[in-house]
Formats: sequence, C-alpha cells, structure tokens
Amino acid sequence: MTDIPSYFKFDPATRRLSLDGKNPDFYRDPNRGYAAMHATSPTFFWEEEKHWYFTGYEHVNAVLRDRRFGRQITHVMSREELGWPEPSPHLVDFDRSESKSLLSIEPPEHTRLRTLVNRAFVSRNIERLRPEIVALSHKLIDGFEQDGNTELLASFAEIIPVTVIASMIGVPNEMCRQLLDWSHDYVRMYMFGRAAEDEARANTAAKEFADYVIRLAAERRKDPRDDLLTLMLSPTRDGQYLTEEELVSTTIVLLNAGHEATVHQIGNAVNVILKNGSDPKALFADAKATELTVEESFRISAPVHIFKRWALEDLEFGGLSFRKGDEVGLILAAANLDPKKFSDPLAFRPTRDEGLSLSFGAGIHFCIGAPLARLEMNIALPILFERLPHMRLAADPVVKDVYHFHGLERLDLCW
Repeated sequence: MTDIPSYFKFDPATRRLSLDGKNPDFYRDPNRGYAAMHATSPTFFWEEEKHWYFTGYEHVNAVLRDRRFGRQITHVMSREELGWPEPSPHLVDFDRSESKSLLSIEPPEHTRLRTLVNRAFVSRNIERLRPEIVALSHKLIDGFEQDGNTELLASFAEIIPVTVIASMIGVPNEMCRQLLDWSHDYVRMYMFGRAAEDEARANTAAKEFADYVIRLAAERRKDPRDDLLTLMLSPTRDGQYLTEEELVSTTIVLLNAGHEATVHQIGNAVNVILKNGSDPKALFADAKATELTVEESFRISAPVHIFKRWALEDLEFGGLSFRKGDEVGLILAAANLDPKKFSDPLAFRPTRDEGLSLSFGAGIHFCIGAPLARLEMNIALPILFERLPHMRLAADPVVKDVYHFHGLERLDLCW
C-alpha cells in the first residue's frame, strides 16, 4: 500500500488534487508525492496550477510526441482569444529573450532554428570534448583532494558544465561565474510561486545576458573562431541565417540548459549513489555499467520535472476533452516512476535496463544537449569516485527550493 503524504489532498470523484509545490515536504522528496499520484490517479486536475496533469509514462511520452500539442500557442491564437492580459512591462527584456527560444517555439520556426544549431551537437562534435572534460575533472579534484572535504556543487558540479558549454559557444572562461549568476536569476521565472523580486531579477539577468551576447557576436563577426557562436553567425548551405533576436534567444537557452540541469544532476547522482551505499567499483566497472548508472540517476532524480504543452486544436486525449488554448502539464519525473513501465520504481537499481526515462523529453523538443549532458556525467562521475573512493556525506544535503527543478543547495562531502 502506497504511503499517501499528509500534504496530498485528492478527491477521487473529481480527480482534483490540491498540492502546494512550495511545501518543503513535497519538493525535498517529490518522488514520494509522485508515487501517491500513481497510486490514486496518474491523470488529475491540479487545483493550484488550474489545469490537467499527466504522470503516466505512456501518456507523457505520447503528448510529447503529439503534434496536436505544442510548446507555443500565440502563433495560432491571439492573447485576446486566450484571455491573457497585455505583456508585463517589467518583464519586457525576459519576454524578448524568450521570444525565439528553441524551448518555446513551434515549426516551421523551430525546425529552422534547430537545424542551424544542431550542426554543433552531432555526436562527433560532442565526443571531441572528452579530453577537455577528463582534464577539467582531474584538475578540480586536485584542488580539494588533500582537504579531506568539499562542498561538491561549488568545487566540482557547477564548474564542469558551465566551463564546457561556455567553451563550446566561445564565451571566455573568466565569464563563467557571471554566466552562473545570470542563469540562476533567469530560471527564477520557472519556479512555482515566484515573487515580484524573482521576476525583477530574471528580467535584469535577461537584459544583461542579451547585451553580452550581442557584444560577443559583434566580436565574432570581426574575428571568427572555431566555436558555436561563429557557427551560428554563419549561413547554412541554403543561405539561412539567425536573426539577432534568434541568436540571443538561442545562445541564452543553450548556456542555461547546457549547464543548469547538469549541475543539478551531478549533485543528485552523487547523493543518490552515496545514500544507497552502492559500490562505485561495480557502478563504473566499464562503459556499459557507467551508462546504466548514469541513466538510472536521470530516471530516479531528474533535474527538470515539468514541461507544459498547449492544445493547438480541440481534441480528445487520455479520456479528456481539451479545447484549443488549454494548457496541459506533464510531470516527466513522475513518468520516470510509473510502475507500469519500471519495476520497483522508487528503488535505485543501477543495473536496470528497462528503457530510457523521459528526463530529456521526447519528440521534436527532445533536449538538444542530451548527448553533452550524458558525456559529462559518464566522464565526471567515474573519475570522482575513482579519485575519492572513501567519499561519504558529511551532512544531510540541502535541497533547493526551486520546484519544478530538483537539485541541491549544498552537497557537503568528506573522505
């Protein structure tokens, strides 16, 4: 019998769920809440969010691939038709930076932009980064190995992804700290229950971020280099270019998505492995074992939990009727715990080989940076546990209050 948390208020007659995403009992251990969703109703109307949510693997996977649902709605309906107010003046810079985001647009714009950017993310280009990631991992560990302790997020997990994606794009290494600060402020817009201060900081970050990208692009036009920014400034074979607005949105989303989730995931994976008392030698015995361990860490402790879609037409799905313009929520992290897909889903089983999780999404919006994130995890984790075989938790990890992201504020380790 599944344990139903006290914060979980569900009415089976209407399938309506009342759950505060800011409740520490929920965001600190969301998997317990997700298990309750599967036990009561994998499809439900979330009262606080005011729309239907799907958590079943089959349904979430299907919606992600169903072209009747989209990440964008304003290309087929006006704000007036949607009943939306005019855009908020205090978010003008954030809205501008999001206007051409790969995460938020639909074909044909999405197809064109993704094709332009995809040139840099093909497997052979990503694999070229292996020596850099190996060297950086060892260099960082060299810096704290003799201390006998470290706070892993600041000393290791934050540095690897931002350094690698910045290098790929062509951002100088000395800007990495600033990129982290901008990114942390920017993603405040995605938090449940964000406050006015969060919105103000996100808008300021968006403006400063955009201004920097424009300045850097101007430099690359004068001095082209072997980096992603230069590539994005170059035409494709059919003469297609990115506009300045597209360049800004794309660069920001790549810098954010290229490190924010992976920072969380390195911390989440190390935490899960240590808490489960798993044997690192077995987890990382060879390439296949490492790959399965990494995929299982993504499944049971995904860094991004929710993506939403809009109904682009009147439709029927999952026994429900949706009108054009209705919003639908997909809890990817809950789909990863669907007992119909994964046996004993709340258990960390590094040898599990039951198919891929939905942590990177699916369909046309499948995470473009998935190969890079997987490469970083498959390199950094084995090196960390090989170099520090006696590593253990020095304190209970502190979970960030940033639902629907899931990551740690601190991960204090000792050895």
